[in-house]
Amino acid sequence: MATASAGDNSRLTRGQTLSYALGSVGTAGFATVPGLLLAYYLTNSLGVAAGVAAFVLLLPKLWDVAFLPIVGNLSDRSVAKRGSRRPFLLLGGLALPALFALMFAAPDAWPPAAGALWVFVFFLLAASAFAFFQVPYIATPAEITDSSRERTTMVAWRVGFLTFGILLFGAGSPAIRDAYNATPEGYLVMGVVVGLLIGLGMIGCWWGLRRTRILHKTESEPSFKAQFAVARGNRTFRVLLGAFFLQALATSSMLAGAQYFATYVLERERINDVLFVCLVAPGILFVPVWAKIAHKFGKKRGYLFASLTFLAGTLLLLTAPLLPLVGVLVFVAICGVGYAGMQMFPLSMLPDAIAVDAAESGKRRAGAYTGFWTAGETTGFAIGPALVLALLAVTGFVSSTANETVTQPSSAITGTLLAFTLLPAALLVASLPLLLRYDLTDERIAAARALEESRDHDDAPLEST
Repeated sequence: MATASAGDNSRLTRGQTLSYALGSVGTAGFATVPGLLLAYYLTNSLGVAAGVAAFVLLLPKLWDVAFLPIVGNLSDRSVAKRGSRRPFLLLGGLALPALFALMFAAPDAWPPAAGALWVFVFFLLAASAFAFFQVPYIATPAEITDSSRERTTMVAWRVGFLTFGILLFGAGSPAIRDAYNATPEGYLVMGVVVGLLIGLGMIGCWWGLRRTRILHKTESEPSFKAQFAVARGNRTFRVLLGAFFLQALATSSMLAGAQYFATYVLERERINDVLFVCLVAPGILFVPVWAKIAHKFGKKRGYLFASLTFLAGTLLLLTAPLLPLVGVLVFVAICGVGYAGMQMFPLSMLPDAIAVDAAESGKRRAGAYTGFWTAGETTGFAIGPALVLALLAVTGFVSSTANETVTQPSSAITGTLLAFTLLPAALLVASLPLLLRYDLTDERIAAARALEESRDHDDAPLEST
């Protein structure tokens, strides 16, 4: 495969772009399926109380808050010494499939407490394996091209593949489970199939990028404290991460609440896959539209438009108990249009922030930034389902095993409606002040690129940190 060179650093081959995007099929599986089904698996198959299940989902991700920046530092060191992060991509792709399947393999004869412990251990290990792939994966666009427009194109393709993967896993995983009548065997078969597909996407990404040259080597920060100082000191990165984190909370809470919403508000347990298709399928069509909006109006405005679209959809869904099913699906689709932009814009803005920091500071610290970014993302996707479970616990939700049928109190049914609508809406609103403070303009990006080109022309080495 052709590689980018310093003399042609704004032109990537189609193969490089598609190989990078392929990795999102794998990341989509891990980001989507646990948030969509793991809470329901705990409360409605293993009989784990909603409050306990919240901690089972939350604690492994809190571990990642510390672990992901460590992986970022290790991958930075790999670049500094070997000129590549690729071994980390391969390690994550090889380790994650089996660990993912084991998350859904708790012995059904065990008591709820033992089942909760089983899920906790393998979710912790799977999240750690995912970190080894995700941190170098996010750092890649900032390191193989200097062009902001090229990075937007890369991320647009990535989000297209990500949206396809979310659709595939979000609709396919409940369908596989339901083919076995939501029994423990159904969850296990689903875990094995999804785990294999995750591995194929990740290893395919590694294979396609294995010879792609990084344009600039990265200096690794010597400690976690130093990495934190780097991230904290960059205002642009800080506000972008804050907005993205709150929106990850919003979208993950909506995903986690979808199965409960389908079962107890719509009273159609097996329509969850249809809801998911309506949420994600519009995004496949609208990713190119959002990319055009970014080129015409700027990424910040596009991000704001997408966020407001998602917010409108969630508020409209508060009327779901009064609507025919088709009306509910239309409002879910409106959320999906906004969701596609909420994925694309921050992921194209992050490499810009990393590249501008490198030009202005003279230090390349992509791993430090992507480690904290991934920590924020994964924590958001963990806290979102935990918030849903906490809301269900407060409103009196009754857990059950796969062989039990229980009647939920009206307060719990109201809780499932709020978890799918008002909770993500409130989190989205909280993200808007941070988004409005984002200050990276096209002019500043262009000036940083000119400074970088001047430094490269003068062959001035970057300062070592």
